Amino acid sequence: MSLSTMAEAPVRALASMGICPTKPVHYQLLPDELVKQSIYRHEGVLNHTGALLIETGRFTGRCPKDKFIVKDELTADTVNWNDFNLPIDEKYFLGLRKKMTDWLSKKEFWVRDCYACAEEQYRLSLRVINEDPASNLFCYNMFIRPTENQLEEFTPQWTLIQAPSFKAMPAQDGTRSENFAIISFTHKTILIGGTGYTGEMKKGVFSMLNYVLPLRAKVLSMHCSANMGKEGDTAIFFGLSGTGKTTLSADPNRALIGDDEHGWTNDSVFNFEGGCYAKTIDLKEDKEPEIYHAIRAGALVENVKFLPGTNRIDFSSKVITENTRVSYPLYYISNALEPSIGNTPKNIFFLTADAYGIFPPISKLTPGQAMYQFISGYTAKVAGTEAGVKEPQRTFSACFGAPFLPLHPGQYAEMLGKKMKEHNVNIWLINTGWTGGPYGVGERMKLSYTRAMISAALEGKLDKVDYIAHRTFGMLMPAECPGVPSHLLSPRHAWSDGQEYDVKATELAQEFIKNFEKYKDGVSQEILDAAPRV
Repeated sequence: MSLSTMAEAPVRALASMGICPTKPVHYQLLPDELVKQSIYRHEGVLNHTGALLIETGRFTGRCPKDKFIVKDELTADTVNWNDFNLPIDEKYFLGLRKKMTDWLSKKEFWVRDCYACAEEQYRLSLRVINEDPASNLFCYNMFIRPTENQLEEFTPQWTLIQAPSFKAMPAQDGTRSENFAIISFTHKTILIGGTGYTGEMKKGVFSMLNYVLPLRAKVLSMHCSANMGKEGDTAIFFGLSGTGKTTLSADPNRALIGDDEHGWTNDSVFNFEGGCYAKTIDLKEDKEPEIYHAIRAGALVENVKFLPGTNRIDFSSKVITENTRVSYPLYYISNALEPSIGNTPKNIFFLTADAYGIFPPISKLTPGQAMYQFISGYTAKVAGTEAGVKEPQRTFSACFGAPFLPLHPGQYAEMLGKKMKEHNVNIWLINTGWTGGPYGVGERMKLSYTRAMISAALEGKLDKVDYIAHRTFGMLMPAECPGVPSHLLSPRHAWSDGQEYDVKATELAQEFIKNFEKYKDGVSQEILDAAPRV
């Protein structure tokens, strides 16, 4: 849609932002039009199923050290300033916004009106301005799409401006590099420049919601996947990359609410997004059929290569990056819930890939232990998950999403604990990592066993079994579980040398305690009392 046929209200809005277009402006285009434009501009190609393939340039992932929050009267005492929440003065934000709007006034660009949050009571309207059609397609896929009637009365509450070719001048603009992502809660604007990685937009909006919803609406924002059973029972899966969050929430017998970002109200769990942004590295049809078949016309695939002499994707290729991705609308998933709103959860699963074989494959947590583990956000990186990783590395990411949390992790954990108690929710810790010894000695827990344990928890089959407390971490381990060999349920028994296990368990516990030092001043005594014993 050109400027001359663009709706009158968005045109006025552009002028009020200081954008005076001199070239075509495209508003609310459909995916097939955006795909055609990307190909015409030589910015993408099609694979054999009709999906659009692009390369995002220099950046194939987020840049946490180049993400800033404007520090002003609103945020000075509410944001938890740390290595992820970096402050920037308002004058730099205003200067960059002016530069970007002047820049866009001279360029062709794409505008999309959309929503975040499936629950209407908490829905936020968002206007996105992109420098290229593929980025606008990403926004069509990932955010909630308004109806024609909703567009007639659409008033944006937030604005996101993304211009990959616009580069900051650090000495003048207060940034660390040419690329940047800046959120101003006062001006309700997100600026992204110098990077073509589309995930910066998704996580910019997520970071904004992680500030707005808990403070203003008392909604717990969560970095998790969620699904719902036929009886209306909702399950939530928290976990860092590589722990199985997407895989384990994809259950043909349960409806998918969403795969990554959700809010928990007094009586519902709702998806923030209208799509999925899935990893494609080593994707196989038999293991991830829903994602595999979602790669079709309208899907946007990033940083992959073709098999030689074909237009079929080589999902094993890491030539560009291991962080290959695909975005697609939620309705591409056959069992997706519409609207993507579920009931209050009955079970919550914390997923960890413990490469040291210390954690039990399944255990039940008290509210205090749940909040402690939630704030810790533990997993382990192993070889192949990240460039340069050759030996297992312990990783802690608060609330399983530290880079996106503007508030103190204790605030999210307290909200989780309160909701757990109010709704009598079961919280389980699932180790999808190693058993019988550490990485290189033990074996990875079989996916079939993990699925059996989760099914047993969801179906109430673990409600009446005996439990044994872990001597170091205190979590309760079931003595039996249908479909799982009993000797695996206690990790110490799975090791050939119990004393060696005790030594390694103490080492891991000490790492937990050391990591938690930075949070202890902002949490309750109940959480502190749940620390491991050494």
